[in-house]
Amino acid sequence: MEKKQYKLCHDVLGRFHKAGILEELILIGSWCVYFYKDYFAKGPYLDYHALKTRDMDFLIAEPQKIKAQANVPELLKDLGFLVDYQGSEGYMRLNHPDLIVEFLVPEKGRRHHKPQALPKLGVNAVALRFLDFLSSDTIKVPIENYVIRVPHPINFALHKLIISQRRSLEAKAIKDRDMALALLQALLKKGEAPKIQEVFKSLLPGWKSRILKTLRDADEKDILELLSEKIEASLPAGRQAQRIIKELKHKG
Repeated sequence: MEKKQYKLCHDVLGRFHKAGILEELILIGSWCVYFYKDYFAKGPYLDYHALKTRDMDFLIAEPQKIKAQANVPELLKDLGFLVDYQGSEGYMRLNHPDLIVEFLVPEKGRRHHKPQALPKLGVNAVALRFLDFLSSDTIKVPIENYVIRVPHPINFALHKLIISQRRSLEAKAIKDRDMALALLQALLKKGEAPKIQEVFKSLLPGWKSRILKTLRDADEKDILELLSEKIEASLPAGRQAQRIIKELKHKG
């Protein structure tokens, strides 16, 4: 990732901070990997310099409770961001040759395809599943004279394993999976195996099955062995869960 892209990322965050809206946002997506470097400052970590993405995604966990008010397109206009509408429903993105800023909210109730208006920010947001998991445990990362919130690395990694199976493009699925596995391996070396087990145990049965299937397909034995201690106690007697347990015992 080029230095100008890092600078632009910091410029966007700085503008949001000065406008008083940064505390309303959680940075999610692949840019989190870059900001996790301080979390792993005293231990092994994946090479965030290899990160290549234009997508800078912000989650608003409770859009109905937004307090601050700012016109985001105007805030970023002089940085070279242009408003772009995607699809027939008009999802809004802010496009720059080096970055794409987009806003997301957790999907509530029955799935629909219309964007959710965020009038206090002058944008709309995409509603997606599984985002509550990212906001359920966050950490704060200091940057210059302000802080940003990002999902805890464990939540981020497990979320990537869940959604990797839902990707329509194989390349993106592999990218999500490999990023998650690299983070989990770094977390194991940092001594956070019990925390990984604890978070995994708290997940819904279907999410656990998705994670286990991804790990099995990737032949990720270390993490499978770690989670296998929780599998029989936490998964229901569904066909997929039982099949995974049987295969793990057979491989063992």
